[in-house]
Amino acid sequence: MAKSPSRKNVSPKAGSATPHRVSQPKGPKKPVPSTNPIGGGDSGIRLNKYIANAGICTRREADIYIEAGAVWVNNKPVTQLGYKVQPGDEVKFDGKIITPEKKEYYLLNKPKGFDLSTKAENFEKSALSLMASASKYRLFPVGGMHRSYTGLLLFTNDHDFIKKYTDSGLLVRKIFQVTLDKNLLYEDFVKIQEGVFVDQKKVLVDEISYIENAPKNQIGLELRSNRQNIVTRLFRELGYEVKALDRVSYAGLTKKDLPRGRWRPLTKQEIINLVNLNNKKKKS
Repeated sequence: MAKSPSRKNVSPKAGSATPHRVSQPKGPKKPVPSTNPIGGGDSGIRLNKYIANAGICTRREADIYIEAGAVWVNNKPVTQLGYKVQPGDEVKFDGKIITPEKKEYYLLNKPKGFDLSTKAENFEKSALSLMASASKYRLFPVGGMHRSYTGLLLFTNDHDFIKKYTDSGLLVRKIFQVTLDKNLLYEDFVKIQEGVFVDQKKVLVDEISYIENAPKNQIGLELRSNRQNIVTRLFRELGYEVKALDRVSYAGLTKKDLPRGRWRPLTKQEIINLVNLNNKKKKS
Protein backbone atom coordinates (compact mmCIF):
# COMPACT_ATOMS: atom_id res chain seq x y z
CA MET A 1 0.00 0.00 0.00
CA ALA A 2 1.22 3.45 -0.85
CA LYS A 3 1.62 5.97 1.96
CA SER A 4 -1.55 7.87 2.70
CA PRO A 5 -1.64 11.28 1.03
CA SER A 6 -1.39 14.29 3.33
CA ARG A 7 -4.16 16.82 3.65
CA LYS A 8 -1.86 19.42 2.12
CA ASN A 9 -1.38 17.41 -1.05
CA VAL A 10 -4.17 15.09 -2.04
CA SER A 11 -2.36 13.62 -5.04
CA PRO A 12 -1.08 10.13 -4.17
CA LYS A 13 2.51 9.14 -4.68
CA ALA A 14 3.69 6.96 -7.54
CA GLY A 15 2.64 3.35 -7.19
CA SER A 16 -0.59 4.18 -5.39
CA ALA A 17 -3.81 2.49 -6.47
CA THR A 18 -5.39 5.93 -6.77
CA PRO A 19 -5.11 8.11 -9.88
CA HIS A 20 -2.15 10.52 -9.88
CA ARG A 21 -4.17 13.58 -10.85
CA VAL A 22 -7.67 14.19 -9.61
CA SER A 23 -9.82 16.09 -12.08
CA GLN A 24 -13.37 17.26 -11.47
CA PRO A 25 -16.25 16.85 -13.89
CA LYS A 26 -17.91 19.96 -15.19
CA GLY A 27 -20.83 21.21 -13.19
CA PRO A 28 -21.69 23.46 -10.29
CA LYS A 29 -19.04 23.57 -7.58
CA LYS A 30 -21.45 24.25 -4.76
CA PRO A 31 -21.14 21.37 -2.24
CA VAL A 32 -24.12 19.16 -1.58
CA PRO A 33 -26.21 20.68 1.24
CA SER A 34 -26.08 18.88 4.58
CA THR A 35 -29.34 17.01 4.06
CA ASN A 36 -27.64 13.71 4.71
CA PRO A 37 -26.39 13.94 8.31
CA ILE A 38 -23.64 11.77 9.73
CA GLY A 39 -25.13 8.67 11.25
CA GLY A 40 -28.57 9.64 10.00
CA GLY A 41 -30.37 6.30 9.91
CA ASP A 42 -29.34 2.90 8.68
CA SER A 43 -30.01 3.49 4.99
CA GLY A 44 -27.19 3.91 2.49
CA ILE A 45 -23.45 3.30 2.72
CA ARG A 46 -20.89 5.80 3.97
CA LEU A 47 -19.14 7.54 1.09
CA ASN A 48 -15.62 6.69 2.27
CA LYS A 49 -16.56 2.99 2.50
CA TYR A 50 -18.18 3.16 -0.94
CA ILE A 51 -14.92 4.53 -2.39
CA ALA A 52 -12.80 1.93 -0.55
CA ASN A 53 -15.06 -0.87 -1.76
CA ALA A 54 -14.53 0.40 -5.30
CA GLY A 55 -10.83 -0.39 -4.91
CA ILE A 56 -9.71 3.24 -5.11
CA CYS A 57 -8.02 3.63 -1.73
CA THR A 58 -8.52 3.08 2.00
CA ARG A 59 -11.34 4.75 3.95
CA ARG A 60 -8.89 7.13 5.64
CA GLU A 61 -7.48 8.22 2.28
CA ALA A 62 -11.02 8.56 0.94
CA ASP A 63 -11.83 11.07 3.69
CA ILE A 64 -8.98 13.26 2.48
CA TYR A 65 -10.25 13.20 -1.10
CA ILE A 66 -13.80 13.92 0.07
CA GLU A 67 -12.71 16.97 2.07
CA ALA A 68 -10.74 18.19 -0.94
CA GLY A 69 -13.87 18.13 -3.11
CA ALA A 70 -12.55 15.40 -5.38
CA VAL A 71 -15.62 13.16 -4.99
CA TRP A 72 -18.94 13.95 -6.67
CA VAL A 73 -22.39 12.51 -6.01
CA ASN A 74 -25.15 13.10 -8.55
CA ASN A 75 -22.99 15.71 -10.34
CA LYS A 76 -22.27 17.73 -7.19
CA PRO A 77 -19.10 17.72 -5.05
CA VAL A 78 -19.52 16.27 -1.57
CA THR A 79 -17.17 17.45 1.17
CA GLN A 80 -19.14 16.18 4.17
CA LEU A 81 -17.50 13.31 6.04
CA GLY A 82 -20.03 10.66 6.95
CA TYR A 83 -22.20 11.35 3.90
CA LYS A 84 -24.21 8.26 2.96
CA VAL A 85 -24.68 7.10 -0.61
CA GLN A 86 -28.24 6.02 -1.35
CA PRO A 87 -29.42 3.39 -3.87
CA GLY A 88 -29.48 4.97 -7.33
CA ASP A 89 -26.87 7.64 -6.51
CA GLU A 90 -24.13 8.21 -9.08
CA VAL A 91 -20.67 8.56 -7.51
CA LYS A 92 -17.70 9.94 -9.46
CA PHE A 93 -14.01 9.94 -8.58
CA ASP A 94 -11.52 11.61 -10.91
CA GLY A 95 -14.43 12.29 -13.23
CA LYS A 96 -15.24 8.61 -13.63
CA ILE A 97 -18.23 6.72 -12.27
CA ILE A 98 -17.22 4.18 -9.64
CA THR A 99 -19.09 1.24 -8.14
CA PRO A 100 -18.29 -0.73 -5.00
CA GLU A 101 -16.61 -4.06 -5.56
CA LYS A 102 -17.19 -7.35 -3.87
CA LYS A 103 -14.16 -8.01 -1.69
CA GLU A 104 -12.23 -11.04 -2.88
CA TYR A 105 -9.27 -12.90 -1.40
CA TYR A 106 -6.90 -15.34 -3.12
CA LEU A 107 -3.88 -17.41 -2.14
CA LEU A 108 -1.02 -17.89 -4.62
CA ASN A 109 1.88 -20.36 -4.38
CA LYS A 110 4.43 -18.07 -6.02
CA PRO A 111 7.15 -19.66 -8.17
CA LYS A 112 10.76 -18.53 -8.25
CA GLY A 113 11.60 -15.76 -10.72
CA PHE A 114 8.37 -13.77 -10.37
CA ASP A 115 8.37 -10.34 -8.74
CA LEU A 116 5.49 -7.98 -7.94
CA SER A 117 6.14 -5.45 -10.70
CA THR A 118 3.19 -3.53 -12.17
CA LYS A 119 5.16 -2.34 -15.22
CA ALA A 120 3.72 -3.52 -18.53
CA GLU A 121 7.12 -4.53 -19.94
CA ASN A 122 7.74 -6.84 -16.97
CA PHE A 123 4.20 -8.18 -16.64
CA GLU A 124 4.97 -11.69 -17.90
CA LYS A 125 7.43 -12.19 -15.03
CA SER A 126 5.20 -10.57 -12.44
CA ALA A 127 3.16 -12.61 -9.96
CA LEU A 128 0.28 -10.34 -10.99
CA SER A 129 0.23 -12.10 -14.37
CA LEU A 130 -0.43 -15.38 -12.59
CA MET A 131 -3.50 -13.78 -10.98
CA ALA A 132 -4.85 -12.21 -14.17
CA SER A 133 -7.67 -14.73 -14.59
CA ALA A 134 -8.62 -14.88 -10.91
CA SER A 135 -10.92 -11.86 -10.69
CA LYS A 136 -12.59 -9.15 -12.75
CA TYR A 137 -11.33 -6.70 -10.14
CA ARG A 138 -7.81 -5.34 -9.78
CA LEU A 139 -5.95 -7.38 -7.15
CA PHE A 140 -3.03 -6.30 -4.98
CA PRO A 141 -0.50 -8.41 -3.04
CA VAL A 142 -0.58 -8.41 0.75
CA GLY A 143 3.01 -7.54 1.55
CA GLY A 144 6.02 -8.33 -0.59
CA MET A 145 8.16 -11.25 -1.68
CA HIS A 146 11.54 -11.19 -3.43
CA ARG A 147 11.53 -12.60 -6.97
CA SER A 148 13.98 -15.38 -6.02
CA TYR A 149 11.80 -16.55 -3.12
CA THR A 150 8.78 -18.82 -3.31
CA GLY A 151 5.65 -19.73 -1.43
CA LEU A 152 2.39 -18.36 -0.15
CA LEU A 153 1.28 -14.85 -1.04
CA LEU A 154 -2.17 -13.34 -0.52
CA PHE A 155 -3.93 -11.15 -3.10
CA THR A 156 -7.06 -9.05 -2.58
CA ASN A 157 -8.93 -5.90 -3.62
CA ASP A 158 -9.63 -5.10 0.04
CA HIS A 159 -7.37 -2.12 0.78
CA ASP A 160 -8.24 -1.99 4.49
CA PHE A 161 -7.25 -5.66 4.78
CA ILE A 162 -3.90 -4.96 3.07
CA LYS A 163 -3.23 -2.04 5.40
CA LYS A 164 -4.05 -4.18 8.44
CA TYR A 165 -1.60 -6.90 7.42
CA THR A 166 1.23 -4.62 6.33
CA ASP A 167 1.12 -1.32 8.24
CA SER A 168 -0.67 -1.93 11.53
CA GLY A 169 1.94 -3.89 13.48
CA LEU A 170 -0.09 -7.09 13.24
CA LEU A 171 2.13 -10.08 13.98
CA VAL A 172 1.28 -12.89 11.59
CA ARG A 173 2.45 -16.47 12.08
CA LYS A 174 4.70 -17.54 9.19
CA ILE A 175 6.60 -20.77 8.57
CA PHE A 176 9.57 -20.88 6.19
CA GLN A 177 11.79 -23.57 4.75
CA VAL A 178 15.21 -21.98 4.36
CA THR A 179 18.24 -23.19 2.38
CA LEU A 180 21.55 -21.63 3.45
CA ASP A 181 24.89 -21.37 1.66
CA LYS A 182 26.46 -23.66 4.27
CA ASN A 183 25.48 -25.92 7.14
CA LEU A 184 24.01 -24.16 10.18
CA LEU A 185 26.32 -24.71 13.15
CA TYR A 186 24.63 -25.96 16.29
CA GLU A 187 25.90 -22.99 18.33
CA ASP A 188 24.22 -20.65 15.83
CA PHE A 189 21.09 -22.81 15.98
CA VAL A 190 21.01 -22.20 19.75
CA LYS A 191 21.62 -18.46 19.28
CA ILE A 192 18.55 -18.23 17.05
CA GLN A 193 16.50 -20.14 19.62
CA GLU A 194 17.52 -17.65 22.30
CA GLY A 195 17.07 -14.59 20.08
CA VAL A 196 19.42 -12.66 17.78
CA PHE A 197 19.74 -8.88 17.64
CA VAL A 198 19.23 -7.41 14.17
CA ASP A 199 19.67 -3.63 13.94
CA GLN A 200 19.61 -3.43 17.74
CA LYS A 201 16.25 -5.20 17.98
CA LYS A 202 15.95 -8.76 19.21
CA VAL A 203 14.35 -11.24 16.82
CA LEU A 204 12.50 -14.01 18.63
CA VAL A 205 11.46 -17.14 16.75
CA ASP A 206 8.65 -19.47 17.79
CA GLU A 207 10.50 -22.55 16.56
CA ILE A 208 13.58 -23.56 14.58
CA SER A 209 14.55 -27.05 13.40
CA TYR A 210 16.79 -28.90 11.00
CA ILE A 211 14.75 -30.41 8.16
CA GLU A 212 14.46 -34.13 8.76
CA ASN A 213 16.56 -36.35 6.47
CA ALA A 214 18.07 -33.28 4.76
CA PRO A 215 21.48 -31.57 4.86
CA LYS A 216 22.12 -29.26 7.82
CA ASN A 217 21.84 -26.19 5.59
CA GLN A 218 18.09 -26.75 5.27
CA ILE A 219 16.19 -25.18 8.13
CA GLY A 220 12.57 -24.89 9.23
CA LEU A 221 11.73 -21.58 10.87
CA GLU A 222 8.53 -20.25 12.45
CA LEU A 223 8.18 -16.65 13.61
CA ARG A 224 5.72 -13.76 13.89
CA SER A 225 7.96 -10.79 13.23
CA ASN A 226 6.57 -8.22 10.79
CA ARG A 227 9.97 -6.72 9.93
CA GLN A 228 10.88 -6.62 6.25
CA ASN A 229 13.19 -9.39 4.96
CA ILE A 230 13.78 -10.43 8.56
CA VAL A 231 14.64 -14.08 7.77
CA THR A 232 17.41 -13.08 5.35
CA ARG A 233 18.71 -10.44 7.74
CA LEU A 234 18.60 -12.84 10.70
CA PHE A 235 20.87 -15.41 9.06
CA ARG A 236 23.11 -12.75 7.54
CA GLU A 237 23.74 -11.42 11.05
CA LEU A 238 25.28 -14.82 11.87
CA GLY A 239 27.33 -15.04 8.66
CA TYR A 240 25.00 -17.07 6.42
CA GLU A 241 23.42 -16.24 3.08
CA VAL A 242 19.92 -17.44 2.21
CA LYS A 243 20.03 -19.30 -1.10
CA ALA A 244 16.36 -20.31 -1.16
CA LEU A 245 13.37 -19.34 0.95
CA ASP A 246 9.93 -20.93 0.72
CA ARG A 247 7.01 -19.60 2.76
CA VAL A 248 5.04 -22.76 3.46
CA SER A 249 2.48 -21.31 5.88
CA TYR A 250 0.97 -17.84 6.35
CA ALA A 251 -1.55 -16.95 9.09
CA GLY A 252 -2.64 -20.58 9.30
CA LEU A 253 -2.95 -21.01 5.52
CA THR A 254 -0.87 -23.78 3.94
CA LYS A 255 0.22 -25.00 0.50
CA LYS A 256 -1.92 -28.13 0.75
CA ASP A 257 -3.36 -29.03 -2.69
CA LEU A 258 -1.89 -25.83 -4.16
CA PRO A 259 0.87 -26.55 -6.70
CA ARG A 260 3.56 -24.00 -7.46
CA GLY A 261 2.27 -21.25 -9.76
CA ARG A 262 -1.40 -21.90 -8.95
CA TRP A 263 -3.92 -19.91 -6.93
CA ARG A 264 -7.20 -20.55 -5.16
CA PRO A 265 -9.89 -18.37 -3.56
CA LEU A 266 -10.02 -18.39 0.22
CA THR A 267 -12.95 -20.14 1.87
CA LYS A 268 -15.51 -18.15 3.86
CA GLN A 269 -14.09 -19.49 7.12
CA GLU A 270 -10.53 -18.58 6.13
CA ILE A 271 -11.63 -15.03 5.34
CA ILE A 272 -13.42 -14.75 8.69
CA ASN A 273 -10.31 -15.99 10.50
CA LEU A 274 -8.02 -13.51 8.74
CA VAL A 275 -10.35 -10.52 9.10
CA ASN A 276 -10.78 -11.20 12.82
CA LEU A 277 -7.08 -11.80 13.52
CA ASN A 278 -5.86 -9.28 16.08
CA ASN A 279 -2.39 -10.20 17.32
CA LYS A 280 -0.42 -7.06 18.16
CA LYS A 281 2.03 -8.26 20.77
CA LYS A 282 5.34 -6.55 21.26
CA LYS A 283 7.18 -6.39 17.95
CA SER A 284 10.36 -8.34 17.43
